[in-house]
Amino acid sequence: MSIDSDPRILILTHEFFPKRGGIATYTEEIAQGAANIGQKVEVWAPKSTALSKGGFPFPIREMNLKGSQDLTCQINLAREWRRNREMIQNSIVHLTDPGPILAMRYLQFMRSAKPRRLVLTFHGSEVIRFSRNRFTKLLINRVIQKCDRINVLSQYTCSLLERHFPQSPPKTLVTPGALRSGFRIPDTKERKNTHPLIILTVGRLHPRKGQAETLDALAALPESTRRGIEFWIVGSGVKFGYSKELKRKANEAGFRVKFFGSVSDEKLQRLYSKADIFSLTSVNFRKSVEGFGLVYLEAAAHGLPIVANRVGGVSEAVCHMENGILVKPHDKKSLTQAFSRLIQDEALRTKMGEQGRVWSQRHNWNQIAKDLYAGLDV
Repeated sequence: MSIDSDPRILILTHEFFPKRGGIATYTEEIAQGAANIGQKVEVWAPKSTALSKGGFPFPIREMNLKGSQDLTCQINLAREWRRNREMIQNSIVHLTDPGPILAMRYLQFMRSAKPRRLVLTFHGSEVIRFSRNRFTKLLINRVIQKCDRINVLSQYTCSLLERHFPQSPPKTLVTPGALRSGFRIPDTKERKNTHPLIILTVGRLHPRKGQAETLDALAALPESTRRGIEFWIVGSGVKFGYSKELKRKANEAGFRVKFFGSVSDEKLQRLYSKADIFSLTSVNFRKSVEGFGLVYLEAAAHGLPIVANRVGGVSEAVCHMENGILVKPHDKKSLTQAFSRLIQDEALRTKMGEQGRVWSQRHNWNQIAKDLYAGLDV
């Protein structure tokens, strides 16, 4: 794509298409939302041969980044920043993930490369990580003091940010997440009268996502109930030996468990359409927390009742006893009871599913972008 010589909004990220996950989705959607409302947008993102297939309504500046937050990526971003400092000086610069914010620790001292306006997005876990190191916290404090606006997706992340960086509240705007702009709202979910009843989870295979908690809770169901269910796991990951732990638990579960790995959007749609219940029982893990959870909105849009843990910002993505059941983290007995209730009560599943379809469509990215950039005229 050609690069505009004077874009209005520069969105800088270390995580972007075709990578999946909350940060990559957020960055893509906020950029598309801004473009849809008439803003001139340019995204700076890691190189990828797949970018040309994205069909984005804005130019992308491909950088030599691995899509991580390590020092090499920060240095490469800083070099690109310096080479384009005149553009930076005349633009709203939006840093949408921890990598660019970490690079900004040092870029803030380059007066010749100061943005016209600076917007920061925090998702949750990085707030804790930034605050643990005294030197990093000091520098991030300075960045927050100099920025014009901070964006978070949940009141939970807003509170977390205020606790660790008390000067942030006057600049912070909470904009709840929304369904992906290209998301196809499915037709009303058809009832199925045949077994098995399918429980679906979608997320990285990582201890924070809590798939092991779901497996343990389902394994505690009566044998007669377990015979009538299947647990479908979508996602991949190799950290902490977690995938091996899940497969071990699956072999001992007493019901059928299917691992799909990473799947295309088309196949994921088909899996959602065949499922009866959605579950993602996230937990806090080390310095990692669930700031919101866009996947819960997609499950709700498919008419699936949800079982989740009341942790982080999940209660802002799932409304307890409206479109799902929220349980205290690590409460295996209550989690098993939540699954049992939904498995046994088809009417409740249908009611929560219908309410979830409405709940999932409360917000859209065009309005979120409009609210976020309002008043930041250059």
